[in-house]
Amino acid sequence: MAIYDSEEEQLEALKAWWKENGASTIVGVVVGIALITGWNFWRSHKQEKAEQASNTYNQLLKSVEANNQSAVEQLSKRLHDEFGGSSYAAYNGLQQAKLKVQKGDLAGAKAILQEVARQSSKELGHVARIRLVRLMLAAGEYEQGLQLINEVDPATKSGFSASYDELAGDLYVAMDRLDEARTAYQNALNSGDQSPLLKIKIDDLTAAEPVPVAQPVKDSK
Repeated sequence: MAIYDSEEEQLEALKAWWKENGASTIVGVVVGIALITGWNFWRSHKQEKAEQASNTYNQLLKSVEANNQSAVEQLSKRLHDEFGGSSYAAYNGLQQAKLKVQKGDLAGAKAILQEVARQSSKELGHVARIRLVRLMLAAGEYEQGLQLINEVDPATKSGFSASYDELAGDLYVAMDRLDEARTAYQNALNSGDQSPLLKIKIDDLTAAEPVPVAQPVKDSK
């Protein structure tokens, strides 16, 4: 550090330093304060939005339970419009698709599930896609269901592989492609699906295999 002979020299040195660095120092301090303030505001705003979405979704569930159709429609619209892209909006979509299935509106349910599969997180996207394939199975759209399963990136479906494989097996059974169904069910079993229903499906296919008929041995005499 420089040593000055008098206070006047120190003052002059300080003035010179301030003239050279003062503006950038002020800017740095202001920017730093702005960043901290902006980050805190964004975090607070995000938390507030999440709480609002959670409260709205809980109100929706209560309205569904109370069979208050008017409230269900209003709350569902709010979740879609104000909280689109959030997990609660995706949960709302799954709930609305379920209600449409109960009313027999399979086309409406499929449209909602397709939107949820496109816009939500990987996990909820898989849930929506699996439900969509089940609707296709129920509607007889077997090839479309298989195509939807085949379009799923294997690298992204960890934890859902068994469900996709079992669904593929169901679709193959519906199309009477039993060898492919057996392979799909076995893949589901190998992926960790130990459900009794899956084992029953595999046993049924095994029982359906044709039993070779022994040919009578011709008498050589």
